[in-house]
Amino acid sequence: MKVGVMADSHDRVPVIAELIQRFAAAGAGLVMHAGDYCSPFSLDPFSEAKIPLLGVFGRNDGDPEGLREAAAGNVATELYESPHSFEISGQRIILVHDLSDVMARSIKAHAIVIHGSTHVYDVSTRDSTLLINPGEACGWVNGACTAALLDLETKTVERIQL
Repeated sequence: MKVGVMADSHDRVPVIAELIQRFAAAGAGLVMHAGDYCSPFSLDPFSEAKIPLLGVFGRNDGDPEGLREAAAGNVATELYESPHSFEISGQRIILVHDLSDVMARSIKAHAIVIHGSTHVYDVSTRDSTLLINPGEACGWVNGACTAALLDLETKTVERIQL
């Protein structure tokens, strides 16, 4: 299964929509978002594209109640407090906004850690754990709108940049 991975979209709706189109074209059946949507309207492109969203809240989500309400109105959208641990396609994954919010033993207990917050794209391994920071979807800080495509079967990651 392929999944789109993004973080720090900060209300930049046209970019969110374009990244979702890229994910769909690559065969992604789900998007994981590591927080900082900011406003409820930032979830609209996910609903419009009819692609499931699994995400956590970040530190700059200015209307968390509105985001919760928008997510509740779409059965394909699940938003959780950060960090959120789950299993999908046989992989134990933790989705967190800020990696420093997760203890080292928790990182080690997961096959994949998806995080954001720094706005810097990075893919690395720690012991046997794959760590993915898709960078900033918004492109506001570093000037590059980035995300990632993750193949859960092979644990390979492809950088997507607009």
